[in-house]
Amino acid sequence: MKVFEIQNKFGLESLTLTERPEPSPSYGQVLVKMRAFSLNYRDLMVVKGLYNPNIPLPLIPLSDGVGEVVATGAGVKRVKVGDRVAGTFFQNWSCGGLTEAGSKSALGGAIDGVLAEYVVLQENGVVLVPEHLSDEEGATLPCAAVTAWNALVTSGGVKAGDTVLVQGTGGVSIFALQFAKTLGARVIATSSSDEKLERVKQLGASDTINYKQTPDWGKRVLELTDGVGVDQVVEVGGAGTLNNSLRAVRHGGQISLIGVLTGGSGEITTASILIKNVRVQGIYVGSGQMFEDMNRAIAFNKIQPVCDRVFDFSDTVAALKYMESGSHFGKICIHF
Repeated sequence: MKVFEIQNKFGLESLTLTERPEPSPSYGQVLVKMRAFSLNYRDLMVVKGLYNPNIPLPLIPLSDGVGEVVATGAGVKRVKVGDRVAGTFFQNWSCGGLTEAGSKSALGGAIDGVLAEYVVLQENGVVLVPEHLSDEEGATLPCAAVTAWNALVTSGGVKAGDTVLVQGTGGVSIFALQFAKTLGARVIATSSSDEKLERVKQLGASDTINYKQTPDWGKRVLELTDGVGVDQVVEVGGAGTLNNSLRAVRHGGQISLIGVLTGGSGEITTASILIKNVRVQGIYVGSGQMFEDMNRAIAFNKIQPVCDRVFDFSDTVAALKYMESGSHFGKICIHF
């Protein structure tokens, strides 16, 4: 079968299209013929060796993909041959809280990912994809969408009338915008591109801020909310944006810490967390149960994921380079 591997070194040039024997499912497993994939910033970091340089190689990258179940091992009852499914980000986190064992089952990092013609996944590590979505749209869901859903719904409890701040126009932020609007919340969005800010307005953002033109955007958020602040911040920047997020959030609000696009460490005004009684909640994707809950909402509301560009499987390296450029809006997808 065709498969992309990070072989004996990290870097985009090391991602090689090769052949592996077609796998077969064991007890409680399913064999999935993959149709489409989507990229996350984590995938770029993994390939470049920035995510975890101690990951054993060779490694099949990517956590997100959609395919058709073509064979099942003994004991499988949740899905059947012919079902269209996506793998869950954590193969061993079906429900409840994340455990150490669950954290060691992340596709495309702790274990081989899905950038292959065929993959074997755990029966409890797949979910059915909403019928109204294309394969590429369905492939956007496992990481970015579940992360946004966990932040806003499972952990954040966002409700109608709340105000949510989203940073940038990547996959998590666009899904957060879509979910927040579905829940009846007001959305304020930031970006360095006026063109992208116009697009998020079309998706329903009430207010936008160009953070290059307004570096102290936390203060601007307070002005837009009559000095109160937002109920929740979807924090994808990390150390470089967290202080502005602490200015922007209301007393008693939540910052869902998701990404480290601006760095993993830095000087943070921790006193603001105490004084404003802010909850800073780490969000590491979510469980299979969250995935299924989210899919019901997506299906009922006919939410359409935003796919920026679709690359052929053989052009995977070009897709990663496009992500590295930061030019995308929403998700970057790959198909066979």
